[in-house]
Amino acid sequence: MEHKDREGVVYLVGAGPGNPDLITVRARHLLDHCDAVVYDSLIPDELLVALPPTVDKRFVGKRSGRHSMPQHEINDLLVRLASQGKRVVRLKGGDPFVFGRGAEEAGHLREHGIPYEIVPGITSGVAAPAFSGIPCTDRFAASYVVFLTGHQAVDKAVSGVPWEWVAGAKNGTLVIYMGVAEIGTIVEKLLAAGMPADVPAAAIEKGTVSTQRTVTTTLSKLPDKIAEVAIQPPAIFVIGEVVEHHETLRWFQDKALFGVRIMVTRPGDQSLTLYRNLRELGAEVLAYPTIATAEDFRADDWDALRRITVDERWVVFTSENGVRYFLKQWHATIGDIRDLKDWRIAAVGDGTARALNAAHLNPDFVPAEGSTAALARQMVENLQLDKATVVRVRGNLGGDHVERTLKKTGATVIPLPVYRTFTVRWSAAAKEKLFANLPDVIVFTSGAAADGLADNLDQGELEELVTGAVVASIGTSTSNVIRTHGISVDLESKEHTMASIVNELVGCHRTRPLKRKE
Repeated sequence: MEHKDREGVVYLVGAGPGNPDLITVRARHLLDHCDAVVYDSLIPDELLVALPPTVDKRFVGKRSGRHSMPQHEINDLLVRLASQGKRVVRLKGGDPFVFGRGAEEAGHLREHGIPYEIVPGITSGVAAPAFSGIPCTDRFAASYVVFLTGHQAVDKAVSGVPWEWVAGAKNGTLVIYMGVAEIGTIVEKLLAAGMPADVPAAAIEKGTVSTQRTVTTTLSKLPDKIAEVAIQPPAIFVIGEVVEHHETLRWFQDKALFGVRIMVTRPGDQSLTLYRNLRELGAEVLAYPTIATAEDFRADDWDALRRITVDERWVVFTSENGVRYFLKQWHATIGDIRDLKDWRIAAVGDGTARALNAAHLNPDFVPAEGSTAALARQMVENLQLDKATVVRVRGNLGGDHVERTLKKTGATVIPLPVYRTFTVRWSAAAKEKLFANLPDVIVFTSGAAADGLADNLDQGELEELVTGAVVASIGTSTSNVIRTHGISVDLESKEHTMASIVNELVGCHRTRPLKRKE
């Protein structure tokens, strides 16, 4: 969509070191109000999956040593998008001006007369050590810190870092970015230039996320140590006395789900609280929604609803989505929420009831078991409905079991579609990233999410993804759909709520680690 009526602008935004909670308030605001986002490989999926479908998302990162787009093409893409009048977020890992080519992109934008803004981000050279209990500076051990790149620039035959000079520095900290492939050579240069062999050193892989690994040793033993434990990019190296703080100040790995990689298939815009709760417990979240929802507004149905005047009237909600879209349409067509006082309300379970509570509505009926079948059955068993009019709020999926069951009582039952659910199609880059970091746990919160996963993968891919992973389901009806795709369910929540499934995961992890079986 072009915006010819306004001037385009590019925001060069630092997304932080990998943990989505570490993005700045300014960066979050710009993401929420952008027209396009151009992003790199190490950007947390959570920052992207909840963006509206109208946002133009362009992946330009690096995968398996390959650049999906050369730098000059990225530069031109930014100019082109902004020239269409779009607000463009160029989302870069860490800080755009710390080994991030932000200056190159800003220079290109200036040459072409494109307005831009630089939004700093938390750089991994500070954040990853902090998550390992390693301070970059310490008034007793390090009065300065030096950030270095261990990666040789493409257009240079040798590194531009003066390693001989660096080796002579004392009472400070060296933080080396992008040096996994070069660390042997770097250590040789430092030792040859006189840096003591027994200086403490650390390697930190995937800093600030749950699968972060930290190993400590001495400078001379660092190359052998990282080879022994197979440290992989992204990783940074810390050299200096501050490394000794790791054993006493470490904190991140003590969380209940630390080291567990959990894939969430629920719609992204509905999962932010779940993502956050899992992260706060130490899990790494793989945000891979397989389905999404969109509003389905039908004016004639709402005109019919307004004409209902019987004394006994019910509105039945079987999902949180139903609550959300119904209330939006109620406000748009009828207006005052207080007009719902003449209606009695039924909710399928605790999650749907909480969605109603958030709008200051209390359901009159919630079944003991959280399923649509139980809702219909228990309404028939416990309520007098023969003179009632029942509005069944629904989406496009699922059968008409609720409607058919309630009609048997003599009630007038009116289906009211307010939203539709559809499959989210994953890009090739998203699938490649997923299969490079397979989940330990796959969480399904609806049967539709299981169907969406099967729609995105062929049979071989599906088997590779689920084999060795713990498959967690929110309830019986969801489990039944999961099994239709040949997937075994390992854990089923006792209650049909997000909180319950998280608690089940924590309890399971305490008794048997939720780690992928190779």
